[in-house]
Amino acid sequence: MLFVAMIGATLTAAAYWPGLMTWDSMREYREGLSGDIDDWHPPVVEWLWGRLAQIVPGPAPMLVLQLALYWGGLVLLAAQVRRAGRPDVGCGLLACGFLPLALALTGAILKDSLMAGALLVATGLLAVRLRGGGGWASVVAILLLLFAATLRFNAFCACLPLTIALLPRRWWRTWPRLVLTSIVATAALMAAMPIANRLIGAKPSGVELSLVIFDLGGITEHSGIDVFPRQLVVADPVRVNRRCYRPDKWDSYSDWVDPVCPLGFTAWNAHVAPAGVKPYPFWLHAVFAHPVAYAEHRLTHFAINTRLVPLADSVERPVQVEGPPNDWGYHVTPNRVLHAIDALTVASAHTPLGWPILWIALALGAVVVGWGRQEAGLVVPLAVSSLLYGCGYLVFSVAVELRYHLWTELAALLATMLVAGEWRHVPRRRLALAYLPAAIVLVVGTAFRL
Repeated sequence: MLFVAMIGATLTAAAYWPGLMTWDSMREYREGLSGDIDDWHPPVVEWLWGRLAQIVPGPAPMLVLQLALYWGGLVLLAAQVRRAGRPDVGCGLLACGFLPLALALTGAILKDSLMAGALLVATGLLAVRLRGGGGWASVVAILLLLFAATLRFNAFCACLPLTIALLPRRWWRTWPRLVLTSIVATAALMAAMPIANRLIGAKPSGVELSLVIFDLGGITEHSGIDVFPRQLVVADPVRVNRRCYRPDKWDSYSDWVDPVCPLGFTAWNAHVAPAGVKPYPFWLHAVFAHPVAYAEHRLTHFAINTRLVPLADSVERPVQVEGPPNDWGYHVTPNRVLHAIDALTVASAHTPLGWPILWIALALGAVVVGWGRQEAGLVVPLAVSSLLYGCGYLVFSVAVELRYHLWTELAALLATMLVAGEWRHVPRRRLALAYLPAAIVLVVGTAFRL
């Protein structure tokens, strides 16, 4: 197994060495080097990268870390399943690591790839714990989940099911205890990022405005009523918003577009913020005042985000194959392995395998099949993690890049592999019920594309 994992890691490293830097990772690296860190991107990544750069400059240390977590987690998980008497399933789990999207994304320096790696190791440690491993496995796994929770503000959705599964069973064996434990665990996971940001000394950037303004724009678009703060003195804001609003992403409200939207970041910082308007309370008031318009906006965005309906922008690539020029001269040299991985990723992204909504449906199927069975202790937390994280983008999403769904797809694939060996022991009616949503998604998604 270790040999197969080394092949997988070597393939990605050979294709993307020293690590593909995107606009986001360029900013993270710059702030990590300078120590002047804000919270637009995860400060933990910038702080960590800054420490690693003191040893080896550039993206290579982060690439090695991502690949070590990703393949290390898969080997740990596969080895535990194999030792439990399911060698074929163990080999299948390791093979899941060659998912084209994952190979491509782990070659780029991305918080999504780092988070997926941390979650994989935590899942492997959960398997160790379930096989009678010591309490150390739970402690290390929970620390990794807290680390993962600092990487994305919606990461708590992915971390919560795994965290609960790692806690003593008596804490969640009844429904009241499960609810209480879930509330406490959610609060702890959601607090991980702001606490880490404070410890690092990250400056506030106003990143939360991306979600707030995007949703205000969506509500205004679908209700025909202006819900932006009154401090934005704009003639006919509904008409102006119609020009700014796009259902797929928030960027049209940012301060780097030309022309700048009169209802966007620049105007908010100039007129709304000085008036003391708190973004989240104002956002909640608009949501509760116009729930139907908010639902229409969110459901439309979710359908595009999860590829239930195709992207309007046909030129948008599912992954990047080269990074923008940077001040340090780090770049990926084109090579045959890179072109092969990229071609596979692009091709699969244009099939149902590139629809996150299908993986969400498959995760739901794995929950239904695995519930109450012997392997439920591993399958259900993993599948629910995929399900919650994927569905979390119904609320916590401002863009539609496929990288956001790396964990959703990977966890659903692993959960499906874990239950696949048991399908012959599952009643046909239960199987049909489990995978009916996936069949519906295939039909509806295909119909939209026709």
